[in-house]
Amino acid sequence: MKRQIAIAALVWWTAMPELAEAGWRRHTIDRSSRGADGVRLGDLNRDGRPDLVTGWEEGGVIRVYINPGATTAKGLWPAVTVGEVPSPEDAVFVDLDGNGRLDVVSSCEGNTRRVFVHWAPDEDDRLLTSAGWKTESIPACDNRELWMYCEPMDVDGRHGIDLVIGSKGANASVSWLESPANPRDLREWKLHRIYDAGWIMSLIAHDLDDDGNLDVLLSNRRPPSAGVKWLKNPSHADRHPSTWEALEIGATNDEVMFIDIMPGHSPESMALAAAVKADLLVQWSTGGNNTWRETGRHRFPISAGTAKAVRLADIDLDGQSDLVATCEAATDQRSGVWWFRRTDNGQPAAHDISGAEGVKFDRIELLDLDDDGDLDVITCEESANLGVVWYENPTRRSAKTE
Repeated sequence: MKRQIAIAALVWWTAMPELAEAGWRRHTIDRSSRGADGVRLGDLNRDGRPDLVTGWEEGGVIRVYINPGATTAKGLWPAVTVGEVPSPEDAVFVDLDGNGRLDVVSSCEGNTRRVFVHWAPDEDDRLLTSAGWKTESIPACDNRELWMYCEPMDVDGRHGIDLVIGSKGANASVSWLESPANPRDLREWKLHRIYDAGWIMSLIAHDLDDDGNLDVLLSNRRPPSAGVKWLKNPSHADRHPSTWEALEIGATNDEVMFIDIMPGHSPESMALAAAVKADLLVQWSTGGNNTWRETGRHRFPISAGTAKAVRLADIDLDGQSDLVATCEAATDQRSGVWWFRRTDNGQPAAHDISGAEGVKFDRIELLDLDDDGDLDVITCEESANLGVVWYENPTRRSAKTE
């Protein structure tokens, strides 16, 4: 029966007409380097507006962008290079030393194979000065694996924030970096391997079983054990790294790319979505006893690239959850950014956000950057060097003209 439901969902999705969405305007935040590879949020200057951090893979720099507010968000943002590291795949904000100021952690693959900390200056007037930032690597990670992604979380309830990191290739893992009493002493950070991986795309810290401990939701792109899983935190009372239990969610042995979770009011009301190569979006919802059920498989239009990332949110303010997705390999007039809107009859319709400009898009953040009440789409494009960009949601604008 489950297979019949999934097939039926796939059929009605592909039968829907492809809709081109006029009115999404692209704004450039930065295109000063090469190979923008992912965006993450954090309030660096503590003004209440989320800022951005991005690693530029080909350019070998980590850049931070200060959100200038709605009146000037459509222009280039104030920016600073916080470090120069080869082959960065990910960069994330985290207050690693607990001083109230966000630092940046970057993960590097290639021949680098290191995880770097970019320590922020204490003084506000030095935040946009590269010389104010200090870059150091965490010795426990040096030359071990092709590091791809980092998720800050308090694993053990000791010494503040820890880091969970994922890698790809031979000997790939999900590992936990245990913070010492003095987080500034990077030689004292300890690496614990908790999961054998093939190619980690996403790591999301979330208390999936409502036991008071953050678990790890992951997407593993390649064997062994490809698919969407969650790693159950063994609790603060039992910190031994070998006791993490890996539980299946779905898309087993599929090539899963980025994933997203929409938390509910309880563990029984969460929703999850995954972008799956080559052209699928897969959705799940929670049931009882920490179980998940697949609720739909949806194909991208033929004029899209191949699946890369997905986010769940109400894009058109109709009270229903939609999907926003990005693609790579968006060549030959294919489009790389899409909005999948759930219509009144429950069947989603595909809207083209980006048009044909751009080839390889990446991770997505959703934020109301122009203060008009709807969520805008922030992403980056790596191959055609569109850089770090955001697409202006036309929902409120369209409503004013009707």
